[in-house]
Amino acid sequence: MSQDRTPGHGGNPLRDPQDRRLPRVPEPCVLVIFGVTGDLARKKLIPAVYDLANRGLLPPGFAIVGFARRDWTDHDFADLVGRSAREYARTPWREEIWARLRGGVRFVAGSFDDDEAFKALAATVDGLTTSHGIAGNAAFYLSVPPSAFPIVLGQLSRAGLNDQVQAGGWRRVVVEKPFGHDVSSAQQLNRLVDQTFTPEGVFRIDHYLGKETVQSILALRFGNTLFEPVWSSHFVDSVQITMAEDVGIGTRAGFYDSVGTARDVVQNHLLQLLALVAMEEPTSFDAEAIRAEKLKVLNAVTPPRDVARHTVRGQYLPGWVAGAQVPGYRTEPGIPPESRTETYVAVRLGVQNRRWAGVPFYVRAGKRLPRRVTEVGILFRKAPHLPFHPADVATLGHNQLVLRLQPDEGVTLKFGSKVPGTGMELRDITMDFQYGEAFTEASPEAYERLVLDVLLGDKMLFPDASEVEASWKVIDPLQDAWSGARPEPYRAGEWGPQAADAMLASEGRAWRRA
Repeated sequence: MSQDRTPGHGGNPLRDPQDRRLPRVPEPCVLVIFGVTGDLARKKLIPAVYDLANRGLLPPGFAIVGFARRDWTDHDFADLVGRSAREYARTPWREEIWARLRGGVRFVAGSFDDDEAFKALAATVDGLTTSHGIAGNAAFYLSVPPSAFPIVLGQLSRAGLNDQVQAGGWRRVVVEKPFGHDVSSAQQLNRLVDQTFTPEGVFRIDHYLGKETVQSILALRFGNTLFEPVWSSHFVDSVQITMAEDVGIGTRAGFYDSVGTARDVVQNHLLQLLALVAMEEPTSFDAEAIRAEKLKVLNAVTPPRDVARHTVRGQYLPGWVAGAQVPGYRTEPGIPPESRTETYVAVRLGVQNRRWAGVPFYVRAGKRLPRRVTEVGILFRKAPHLPFHPADVATLGHNQLVLRLQPDEGVTLKFGSKVPGTGMELRDITMDFQYGEAFTEASPEAYERLVLDVLLGDKMLFPDASEVEASWKVIDPLQDAWSGARPEPYRAGEWGPQAADAMLASEGRAWRRA
């Protein structure tokens, strides 16, 4: 019998590296977080680390190092870590888990242009090699604005923190989206990252891919024979992908106004969902095989030729959401009064391959919509012939398979059924599956899964450089066509501009009631 001694599997010599049913525990390592005072670190990353520890998925030799421009000691940073875990962690607070984590908490004060601070960071990581046995294994999480990526990467290189040979262990970097602002900047950033870290050590994070329900798209498609025969243009009329948020921009005014909805979520989250829905079955369930099939789809995605007809940009006006009056986008704190940044986008895309040619993929995303929901709707063609009286099927719509990603995660199947009675009237009914009712174990947060995968070196849920660049090639022509144009207005609490409804109505379709 062959024995697996692959690093990152908890040292179990009999462990099958392909068996994902058993807990996977990384080797002793350190996680260095840049920007630890920001919302992402406090509300997502630090709670994710605590939850992993609470679930027994971190090694005994684990440390977390914060880097920020604060005059803090290790004790001050430990207080922040403890408060964040207590307030935002998914799992219950346990003093013994916190005591174990607290022993590995370190802080380095400094700015990104401070060479001495990065030398101090290198010394801190080296010290943990002795005190916690991390054997040179370190992951660097860039929870910072995209504009800071180049300077931080440069400092890591100058301080030798990216040097695996010198460290005697692995070195990895995590880069948050948006990865660039167009295809040219993405290519430049890819070159910089690849010059600093090995390709295996670069993790471009899209937190949507860490959601259990997003991963379940693969399970639904390739773990069942029920759907594959009808998963093509022969049976599918259209696909709708919706990401609706009822909130505004919060405290992200400076970032959001320079980016907009298309760059913020369509280029990454929604195009990744499209790729998962449209991809062919991979040859195996591993990172390279899955990414290869997603890339084929992204390269086949075509932006609309008639941008004016098949895209809609919107910007919310004052209105009412969930019973509360909210301001318009241009009166949000920090937003210029003449801003032309979009808060809503609807686009008709195509996928030019044999399976999907002719099927429109309608993608929409927006803020200050009536409610928060992310879903993928597969709308099937209507029956070519109905032997019933037209009045009996007047309200019968398309068969639909709806994948609800958040909230109320689950799957809905919508089909026609006879209404009880003496007549033969048909009406749409639904069958619902909800994860919360079917499984007793609560789903981990997306960042739990992704942070763990970074520490394990598992890149299955992380887009590579070619995926990022292919996605920008879809968005760039739209941005060029929209340049200088004013977004269509819509009131907060509405489902976007009326032009978005008209876009589908012109083709005899309508948006799903999300």
